[in-house]
Amino acid sequence: MRKKLLLAFTVLALCFLGAAVTSSSSRAATPVKKWGRLSVRGTDIVNSKGKKVQLKGVSTHGIAWFPQYINTSCFKSFRKMGVNTIRLALYSNPADGFSTKLYGKVEEGVRIATSLGMYVIIDWHVLNDQNPKKYQKRALKFFSRMAKKYGGQKNILYEICNEPNGNVTWDKDIRPYANKVIKRIRKYDKKNIIIVGTPTWSQDVDIAAKSPLKHKNIAYALHFYAATHKEFLQQKLKTARKAGLPVLVSEFNISDASGNGALSKSSGKKWMKLLKKYKIGYVAWSICNKAESSALIKSSCQKTGNIKKSNLSKSGRWIAGWWKK
Repeated sequence: MRKKLLLAFTVLALCFLGAAVTSSSSRAATPVKKWGRLSVRGTDIVNSKGKKVQLKGVSTHGIAWFPQYINTSCFKSFRKMGVNTIRLALYSNPADGFSTKLYGKVEEGVRIATSLGMYVIIDWHVLNDQNPKKYQKRALKFFSRMAKKYGGQKNILYEICNEPNGNVTWDKDIRPYANKVIKRIRKYDKKNIIIVGTPTWSQDVDIAAKSPLKHKNIAYALHFYAATHKEFLQQKLKTARKAGLPVLVSEFNISDASGNGALSKSSGKKWMKLLKKYKIGYVAWSICNKAESSALIKSSCQKTGNIKKSNLSKSGRWIAGWWKK
């Protein structure tokens, strides 16, 4: 009888031990642990073993305005929903909240994402300043600091000019700016992916495809807001892809181009199917509760952490439905 009891207790103990190991292993299987350092191969982003992967991310809003969402509980909430990438948006224009004091907030975001085993995009958010050359010296200093600090990490991506726009061209403005900033980053970080914005609010990937940059591990940004950007912009993506350009959708939503207005789930579905077909990564705008349709969190929700799917806005819930597909 004693032997039978001892055997039963031993089996029970082994079951508990196995469950604990499985649980620990599950917790350890973070996105970065699974994929390692990413790189660009041909038109694709691949993991450390050369296999295609699809980044699924969320972007902060301007961290000058919504810094409260940069915290462990918030990022972890999105990771539980299937997000593997956090984008930290630092507006480059003083009129939009830029301050060197925010560098520390960017670094806090990188530390948190890293601790959770998530990929993190350090985004120099050119928008109302239009031309990335306007604050080029500042960008060089910023990316020098970030590349020095994080060049040895496997989870870093750099987005060097969010949405060039206005009278800004690829050959005259973006390409020379990109060459200088890439050279500066590569001084300290030889391997991590650098994302380059394209003309017309990062829509003209087809133009960039005609004369791509001569650097390794470069991806090109395409941004869309599905209620405004439909077949015309999808065709630009197909053209760029056919020409061999590696594209990453580093910002999107299913609202209109203003970040507000009515949602278009039908257009959004076409976009998501296309991105899935090509295994192109995407990053949703934005983690905040601002009263606009592209905010991923309900405007009535005051939580900044432990965010559930029920706390998400209409666009947030729709997009979340794709994160685990």
